[in-house]
Amino acid sequence: MIDRSIIEKPVAAEFARFNDEFEASLRSDTRRLQAVIDRILASTGKHIRPLLVLLAAKACGNVTESTINTAVFLELLHTATLIHDDVIDETKQRRGVPSLNAIFDNRVAVLTGDYVLSSALIRSIQTGNLRIIGIVSSLGKDLSEGEIKQMENADESIVDEACYMQVIYKKTATLLAACTTIGAISADASEENIQLLHEFGVNLGYAFQIKDDIFDYFHELNIGKPTGNDIREGKVTLPLLHALKQGGEEASRFLNIILRKDFTDEHIEQLISFAKANGGIEYAESKMQAYYQQAVDILQKLPNSPAKEALENLAKYVITRQK
Repeated sequence: MIDRSIIEKPVAAEFARFNDEFEASLRSDTRRLQAVIDRILASTGKHIRPLLVLLAAKACGNVTESTINTAVFLELLHTATLIHDDVIDETKQRRGVPSLNAIFDNRVAVLTGDYVLSSALIRSIQTGNLRIIGIVSSLGKDLSEGEIKQMENADESIVDEACYMQVIYKKTATLLAACTTIGAISADASEENIQLLHEFGVNLGYAFQIKDDIFDYFHELNIGKPTGNDIREGKVTLPLLHALKQGGEEASRFLNIILRKDFTDEHIEQLISFAKANGGIEYAESKMQAYYQQAVDILQKLPNSPAKEALENLAKYVITRQK
């Protein structure tokens, strides 16, 4: 797997500043809130989204003050959505550690998510760019619609690949596309390059989410959530969707389990084995690889630079990561 330090190298100084600004944006004088924030900072993730912002800006010229603000508010927005998602899904672990709602309670988690979201809005205003603020506003709607569409699919047992793709477009592709698009805008890039980086972000977002969904079908990967967790929540993702189309008469039995929401541990194991036996993993990996290749091909239209190469490496990292 590609070393993260190689990816970060073209924006190492800017990425260090992002980390400082991100932490500063979350400080609170309220004792309990600061205790929750300390938990957030201790368990913070890979920061792929701010890295995308910084590298997109650098690939189009230079990282500006607006770029830093953009990187901070997009990661704050993402953090707020994760906090709220854990409450909605009643998730007790994230990245292998207890979630905020498990440590504290739903009230504290929701209010903390609101606080982080408000911090993100403050940062977005500091860019002073109405175009950027408009993209963020649309992004907030897309993320919410994506979550509700996913709940709708699960509640109504909708087993349809097109519906699945709509969900991951709203939930993930729009967020990564916002990162690359706004990064380019913050560097005063040409409209052509802004559009190229937008398309790169969309394709990378699809690849990212499909990779995440594949993880749910394997025991041996330390991914911080139990195998089959998506299925347990009624989320039928790409490997199982493909198997249900290819599985013939056997598929009807498994479809009936999904429709009845009879997600016992035994049935989840059977559904996972069924997806693997009917080429579900290979199909999902081929779709992920196709989106990755489209993303990399789009990048070739940008001028050569260390930042462009780092974006290519980041795309490779997304599809080869182990968690």
